[in-house]
Amino acid sequence: MFGRRTQEAPEDPPQVAKPGGKGRPTPKRSEAQKKRLQPITAPPADRKEAYKRVRERQAAERVRMREGMARGDDKYLLKRDKGPVRRLARDYVDSRRTIGSYLMYVLFAIVVLSLLPIPAARLFGLFAPPVLLLAVFVEGFTLNLGVKKLAARRFPDESTRGIGMYAALRAMQIRRLRQPAPQVKLGERPAA
Repeated sequence: MFGRRTQEAPEDPPQVAKPGGKGRPTPKRSEAQKKRLQPITAPPADRKEAYKRVRERQAAERVRMREGMARGDDKYLLKRDKGPVRRLARDYVDSRRTIGSYLMYVLFAIVVLSLLPIPAARLFGLFAPPVLLLAVFVEGFTLNLGVKKLAARRFPDESTRGIGMYAALRAMQIRRLRQPAPQVKLGERPAA
């Protein structure tokens, strides 16, 4: 009764992979730290070298951001350009030719014509800019209505606040200079 009992050690049950588990043993800390370690670069020799490294790193970051913006990657876009509704507005404008995108070229030609000593050219230079600006205004208004209607149909849960003005202002930019760069070709329909 008071004697020692000998107990048999219970057998270890077979290891069963837990559902949803990682399916492999946890690595040792030393192994995990070795994987994390990155090659250490020597510290800068002087202040000039430190500034040089900072400038190089910033230049590389700017290049990466510029490329991301050109691709239209949401991660690199400015806040005003982010979101599916803004992408739709950009594609809507970029898929068509607009009077506003040629506005600067035409205004430059009008200024050159008005400098000629021909009275008809000067008269044209006097009356053409207001007519041209009125045409750009009307075009911006129609783009505003069209993009708002399309955005409301495609994205009923998203806010379309300011989308019409965004589209109208983009339509007045020269196509090659637009940022983010156009993702659709002229005549191509905006993606769904």
